[in-house]
Parts: sequence; C-alpha cells; structure tokens
Amino acid sequence: MTVAYFDCFSGISGDMVLGALVDLGMSLEELERALVTLELEEFRLECREVQSYGLRATKVDVVVLESVLVRTFNNIRDLISTSGLPEPVKATTLEIFMRLAKAEAAVHSKPLDQVHFHEVGAVDSIVDIVGAAFGVHELGITEVFSSPLPMGHGMIKTAHGSLPVPAPAVLEILEDTPTYGRGIPTEIVTPTGAAVIKTLADSFGNAPLMRIKKTGYGAGSKDLGIPNLLRVTIGDALEFPAEAEELACVISTNIDDMNPEFYEYVLERLFNEGAQDVWLTPIQMKKTRPGTVVNVLCAPRDANALKRILLEETSTFGLRTSMVMKKAIEREVIEVETPWGPVGVKIGRESNHVTSISPEFSDCAEIAGRHGVPVKEVFRKAQALAQDKLSPGTDPLR
Repeated sequence: MTVAYFDCFSGISGDMVLGALVDLGMSLEELERALVTLELEEFRLECREVQSYGLRATKVDVVVLESVLVRTFNNIRDLISTSGLPEPVKATTLEIFMRLAKAEAAVHSKPLDQVHFHEVGAVDSIVDIVGAAFGVHELGITEVFSSPLPMGHGMIKTAHGSLPVPAPAVLEILEDTPTYGRGIPTEIVTPTGAAVIKTLADSFGNAPLMRIKKTGYGAGSKDLGIPNLLRVTIGDALEFPAEAEELACVISTNIDDMNPEFYEYVLERLFNEGAQDVWLTPIQMKKTRPGTVVNVLCAPRDANALKRILLEETSTFGLRTSMVMKKAIEREVIEVETPWGPVGVKIGRESNHVTSISPEFSDCAEIAGRHGVPVKEVFRKAQALAQDKLSPGTDPLR
C-alpha cells in the first residue's frame, strides 16, 4: 500500500500540488492526454526545474491563450462527467469541486446551482485539480496524510474585490482542520489547495509510519522569504506492531525560586487535567542554587492545558517541550481479600503475559496500621493471593 505525506510548511496551492506530483514521477504526457478529453479552451503545460532558497523543485505552469468563461458548478460537473478521464479521477475531481461549491455557496449565501466559479473555474485551476486527482491515481497512492496547514494574513484581490486572508472560502473548506498562523503577509493556502488537500487527506498531523520511497517538491510562484515549496513524500505503509509505542509529550521546566509547599498542589492540578505522569528531579542551578525540574508526561492533545497550569501555578518563565515514544502495557486492578481486609492489586500484561503484580500500597498501609501488622507482610500476602487468583496453584514468588 502506497501512502503519501503532504508537508505543507509553506502552504498549498493547486500548482504546488501539480509540481510535486510531477516531481514524484507523474507523467506529464499522460496527464496531457487525459486533459485533451476535457472540452477546455486552448492551453499548454510548461514544466521546469526551479530553485527556491537553494532547494530544487518542479514548477508546472498552465499557460492559457484566452479564457473568458465564468463557469458554474453545473458546467464543471458536466465537463468532468462527460470526459474520458478514468472513473476514480472523475470521482475525486468532482468531490474537490463539490467541496469548493459548498464553501462558495455558504460564503455568498447562494444555492449550489447558482455558484459561479471565477478564479477556480478558470482553465488553470481546473487543470490543477484534475492533475491532482490524476497524479494520485497514476502514482498508485492509496492513502494521503497531511501536516497541519499554515495560514497567512492580510488582504488579497479577488473577483469579488479585496478579501481578508485566509479567504472566507478557505476557512469554510478547512472547518475542523488543524491550522496555525505562519506570520506571512499573503495568501499561502488557496481555495484550490485547501479543497484538494481536504479531499485527499485522511488525517492532518504527523507523518505516518512508512518506508520512504521518494520525495517530490512542487514550487509556488510568490517570494515568501522562505522556500515556497510543497513537499510530498511517498512510501510503503508499515503497521505498528501489537502493543505499539505511542507518541507522547514531555513538558519540562527548571525552578529555583518557588515555595516547595506549592508543589503538591501543582502536581494535583496537573494530574486532574490529564497528566499521565509527573515527576520532580533535584538539580543544581546557576550560583549553586538548588533547583527542581518539573517533568510532565501527557498526550499531545492535553499539552496546551498542562502548559497553562505550569505557567499559572509555578514561578517559571519558560517551558521545554519534546515528543517521545511511550509504550504502556495493559493494566487492570483486581481485589483480593487478605486476612486483614481487601486490597487492590494492579496487574500488568504484555501480549497476554502477566509481567507485574503490584498491590496498592495505600491499601496495604491502611490495614497494616489498623491491625498492627507489618506492611511488608500485608503486601506479600496480597501479592500471593493475586498470583493464586490469576494462576491457581503456582508459586507467587517464582
């Protein structure tokens, strides 16, 4: 199974997608033969190698001799449906245009059949969209993943006049999609680019587990002050093994000027907000002052809330964040009845093999104090009873 990862570090547009797919090996000649089956105005494709801040990429331009048509969604649907494009390419292309049409309809408060495509209905945009669907089909890509999408800011001129960036249609298309501000004062995610990646991508986030085969770079037209490129990597999909490691986040901060009495409250708040583990490490800081490293392990989705707690509740002025791979074995809690009372016991398993039997110390301590029995005796008894409950007749300490 061939998967693709779209790394949209400088945004995404139709010509960037087309360039990246050609760079990966899509045949421009085969694409041109497929495009001939569309009843479009006269155009030609120009492909060349370019450099963007030292990085090589492929630039594909659609050169239109003359185009005065303003197409509706119905026009484009008929154009695609009656073409000689492969059926999977037709289906993907129509889905992309449907997504664009729904966004325009919502933004301009019009029915779908009254939506007029201006820039997107032009020949170059139609070729970009058909080319994206054709390239994914020709390269045998079965699943697409994408990075979160960066957003520019400012204003842009359109057929409707000056509009804010991101364009309203882009925001409509990218509903429920991870995005972030890139600080670039121009449009870097176009409506065509947004509709293409929203249609193709199964998820937005980190790159999938795959054995990389090839990477392609598609160039945009603007000078952004950074490489204006779309990077697409394709490879063979790999599966995580059973009990696979999972991505986790570690947030750390050094503190040397906080009342130690605060730590208990801070840890309690962190655990209540989703921290999977919190630990304190003593260190020696500048001027030989003793300090403490506060470390928080959490799922990436909980990181922002936990960072806010650390900034609010401690004296720190900054945090460090790193991504780690975490493996956690299966666990359950069973209860055993000791001669002195019930004790909860945590059982750890990996691949159905018991790897850990750990009585809850707080339970052992409570009944040990109540009955005047050494806590280690209660602990051993609870462990033995749990072992016997799991595997009757076996030696619990063997």
